[in-house]
Amino acid sequence: MKKKRINWAQFLSLPALILFGVFFVYPLLKGIGMSMTNWDGMGEAKFVGLKNFVDFFSDERAMHDIKTTLIFAIGSAVLLNLVGLGYAFLMNSKFRGKSIARVIIYLPAIISPLIMGYIWYFLLQPGRGFLYHAFSQLGLPDPIGNWMSSYPSALAVLVLVNVWQFAGMTMIIYLAGLQSISSDVLEAALIDGASPWQRFAHVTLPLLMPAIRINVVTNIIGSLSVFDVIMSLTEGGPGYSTESLSIYIMRMCYGSRTGYSTAVAMILFLIILIPVLISMRLTRAKD
Repeated sequence: MKKKRINWAQFLSLPALILFGVFFVYPLLKGIGMSMTNWDGMGEAKFVGLKNFVDFFSDERAMHDIKTTLIFAIGSAVLLNLVGLGYAFLMNSKFRGKSIARVIIYLPAIISPLIMGYIWYFLLQPGRGFLYHAFSQLGLPDPIGNWMSSYPSALAVLVLVNVWQFAGMTMIIYLAGLQSISSDVLEAALIDGASPWQRFAHVTLPLLMPAIRINVVTNIIGSLSVFDVIMSLTEGGPGYSTESLSIYIMRMCYGSRTGYSTAVAMILFLIILIPVLISMRLTRAKD
């Protein structure tokens, strides 16, 4: 009887396994094969072995794009979790207009990142943006200046815009985690004489670990594969200084280097996979 139940469960899992194979395993294997060719997207593909990977790691532009992508991802992931957690604690307290505040904070997350990037470019465009003209009309100096003139300032603006847009999504997950914590546990810690910081560090934070895991993983994946906000705000400029690996892949593909761009996509897949596995391992250990 037990054996029949196991076979029936395996049978029910077949549709999910088939979909996983068709939409993930097959494209992955196809991509690995394509990454070892010099295919230009039109003609015949010729096997070149690991040449595409060697060319990638010898390309200074590609190495700079890895640096930009990692800095953007680390800055965004850290700030998204800190700001989202702060928002969640604020929204978990009692005050008038809390529902409206939640909607306002979450609203940017439902807008396309490409459109959001163009909105911020309209506001922040050096010398011509809305804020520049608004401060000029008030007789005040431009508080932002030409932020696109240097790599650090352009990258900082990209990170802040990304955090402003998606902090609400992080907040929702943390808020759900906070509201799932029993008030009895917090009251017991209070009766035992725990300070606010001790209650947070030893009660709230450990019980938030499932929410932390979800947010860390999703933020890492989203930040490392960033494309839209950079294309709309800087287009990878000045020069190629703020170009991410996703944009690099797109430009190589449209530059008739499809095999090479597929190899870079495989590298980006590994760059995303490694920190995700590490973060899941660490948070599972905390559980």
